[in-house]
Amino acid sequence: MSGDNIGDQPQGRFRRMLSRLTTSSEELAAEELRQDTAEAGCTPIAACGDREIVTVAGTLRTVTLRPRAGVPALEAELFDGTEALDVVWLGRRSIVGIEPGRRLIASGRIGHARGRRVLFNPRYELRPVGHGSESA
Repeated sequence: MSGDNIGDQPQGRFRRMLSRLTTSSEELAAEELRQDTAEAGCTPIAACGDREIVTVAGTLRTVTLRPRAGVPALEAELFDGTEALDVVWLGRRSIVGIEPGRRLIASGRIGHARGRRVLFNPRYELRPVGHGSESA
């Protein structure tokens, strides 16, 4: 009788190791980002509502210079393992430390532009690869 639920949930070290080996590297990276978001006490991007003031954490996937209404704008895509969010600094051509692969905590009011979630001119903290922090 106790053997009935053996297949229901992965048990033991071997099953966890086997699960990690069969999971794609992107899924493993997304899971790590979700754990970092929870540890930092931040809101998952997928759970953020429109016009809500939030603090989110993730990794910058892309950073581009894209003018908006004739004003320079530094635009980055932040991914936290649940969803992506555009982070836009208006009037900036570059910011030291804002580069693809960098971990970041950003705070501000969520909006929507071009059908995507966006944070304009957020307050942010750069996170080094090791889990310390440096303020910006």
